[in-house]
Amino acid sequence: MPGLAADLVRSEQVTPATDDRDGAVLWYDALREQGIEGIVCKRGGVGYPSGQRWWLKVRHADTVDALVLGFTGPRLGPHSLVLAVGDESGSARVSACLEPVLAARVGEALSGAAVVGERRAEGEPYTRVETDLVVEVLAGSGRHGTLIVIRMR
Repeated sequence: MPGLAADLVRSEQVTPATDDRDGAVLWYDALREQGIEGIVCKRGGVGYPSGQRWWLKVRHADTVDALVLGFTGPRLGPHSLVLAVGDESGSARVSACLEPVLAARVGEALSGAAVVGERRAEGEPYTRVETDLVVEVLAGSGRHGTLIVIRMR
């Protein structure tokens, strides 16, 4: 069976490391164009202890405006927003959970919005509303592309 193992593709790869901050910043900036998600930072000498998060991921992200299409959870304190990012004809995307203070502000802004009905986005049920509310979101460029609502516009 030596031939069988020879056909397997190795998934390990060497990852560059540096303790030079300027070099790390250069990598962070330069590798974005190649689709690299970001960099991982840790203190020198700190290992990778099981079950603990001592490393920090620094991902590339841009802020963009998004139209609010609806919300999950209660209207006055929504858990997350369903958004149209960029073009309204694109698919509806669900944001990450809102911070409590922001959720209260968004809930107040949505309090008078007409409910259009119940819909689904990314497999999650949400309440569709008619509103012109726009929010600024941090749109991660990583493989998950998480939308984090920063503030209302």
